Amino acid sequence: MPLILLGPAPLGLRTMYPRLVARAQHSAAEGFATATIELPGSGDRPRWPAAEQARADLRRAVEAGETVSDEIVDAFILPLVEKAVPEWQAALDALLSLPEIGGPVGYSGGVISIGVRLAVVEPRIVAAGLFAGSFVPRAMFEEARQVTIPLHVLLQWDDEGNDRQAALDLFDAFSSKEKSLHANMGGHTEVPQFAGDAAAQFFTRHLK
Repeated sequence: MPLILLGPAPLGLRTMYPRLVARAQHSAAEGFATATIELPGSGDRPRWPAAEQARADLRRAVEAGETVSDEIVDAFILPLVEKAVPEWQAALDALLSLPEIGGPVGYSGGVISIGVRLAVVEPRIVAAGLFAGSFVPRAMFEEARQVTIPLHVLLQWDDEGNDRQAALDLFDAFSSKEKSLHANMGGHTEVPQFAGDAAAQFFTRHLK
């Protein structure tokens, strides 16, 4: 059956488990296998001091209502992308070796910069549903111009921890011939139920 890689937020799978299970069950009902992995530095995995400091700096700036600097975003997101993407590829190797899973493969949600990098370097991923809900390093905009697979991008218009204009600029940078932006009112965790239905229809079109 087709496979969807479920990208988690860097909060640890234990924290994200109920939401990930709900997404997996929704996908299973549509005939997709799903899998996820614990991101580097999350959950019970070893921490690395530089990323922990960047995470603390980012949280402090957001809570104080300050503009998050490019330096903080780069220090937090770029090492995460560098570490996580090879692990996703290794997981994909293992998953596609299972007799029940034949592909094609999609990527859904999670840290948008990880999704961008995977869309550029991993040819087995043929479509991606991205959530514009995380900070994006400036360097990722250049990578976005190399993305050509079909994209379904979700944006919460009032996301308190996200730069809306940066999300719109990133969407504009994608070179995909088929890309759609789905913007809904509400904050980061107020994604409407029907948004999941629209994402499922997207994956059904491109993975089946």
